[in-house]
Order: sequence, then structure tokens, then C-alpha cells
Amino acid sequence: MRSVVLCIIAALVVGPPGLHAQAPASPALSPIVEKPTFTSVQVETTVNRPVADVWARIGKFCAVAEWFPIPSGCTIIAGTEDEVGAVRSVATEIMVAKTQYSYTYAQHLRPGRPYDYYHGTLEARPVDGKSTRLIYTLVFDNSTMADDAAREKDKATRAAMFTRALGNMKTLAEGGTLTPPGR
Repeated sequence: MRSVVLCIIAALVVGPPGLHAQAPASPALSPIVEKPTFTSVQVETTVNRPVADVWARIGKFCAVAEWFPIPSGCTIIAGTEDEVGAVRSVATEIMVAKTQYSYTYAQHLRPGRPYDYYHGTLEARPVDGKSTRLIYTLVFDNSTMADDAAREKDKATRAAMFTRALGNMKTLAEGGTLTPPGR
């Protein structure tokens, strides 16, 4: 178990092979944040479909490109789709945990930027045989922001953004379609 945890930590810090080949870290800027202020954002919605159907429709690691939506799409750049250790092209996010109806991802350390320890979890919980609760939780360090007002504004922006994403997931899981971006 300890070796698995160490491998995940190494993947977060180093990232997939060749990731930093074109952007060496600046020795002048440390990624270490001396006094982090961890915070979280959690948004939820109910989907009128059984949990297995919901997860089959929106739960793939690269499905993010559809329900977020991300114009450049999503590809797995290391590992295998839906397996712990997979790395997706979206912000080079690494899947660090998974259950039958959830996954957690983290963004790794990036050259020239303080590490904000950004993690997200998408989870589907059965409410009953006909409905599912989708829960999206973010955890991150917002200490690099100017002040409390900036931190609160950032949390509100993230909550609104992920509430829209959950609305898109609900639409897709209930059999609807999304309007492509820009239309």
C-alpha cells in the first residue's frame, strides 16, 4: 500500500514522462506555499435515472470534455481510461482514486507556478432505484489570492462553473443533448 501511495505522489509531482521537457522549472520560483489555506467547493444535483445508467453515460474519465464542455476534447495521455494512474489531457489531471461510481483526480505540480493541491471528485450515489445524486467536490489551496474577497469570488466562480457542469451531466444522463459551445 505504501508503494502505491508513493507512486501516486511521484506522479503528482513529476507527471507523465516528457511532460516537462519543453518547460523547465524556474529556480527562482518555489512551488511550495508557506501558509496554505485549503478550501473546498461542493455542488450537487439529482438525476432522474438509476445510478448505473448515470455513471455509464457521464462517468468516464474523459467524459469531462462533453459535459464541461472542453472544445479541445480530452485524451488519455498516460495509462488507461478509467484506471487509477491515468492522466488526461485536460489540465494534465491524474486519476488518484476510483470506486464503482466515483473517481478523484489531482492536478500535478506545474513549472513556474505554486502548487495549489487541486483535487476533484465526481461521485454518483443512488437515491433509490430510479434516481441518483451527483456530487462534485473540489479541494484546493487559495492562499495565493490577494485577499478574502478574491478567495470568496474564486469559490463562487468555481461553484457556478461546476453547477453548470452538473446540469450538463443531468441533461446527458436523462437522455438529452447539449448545445455545442458557441451556438
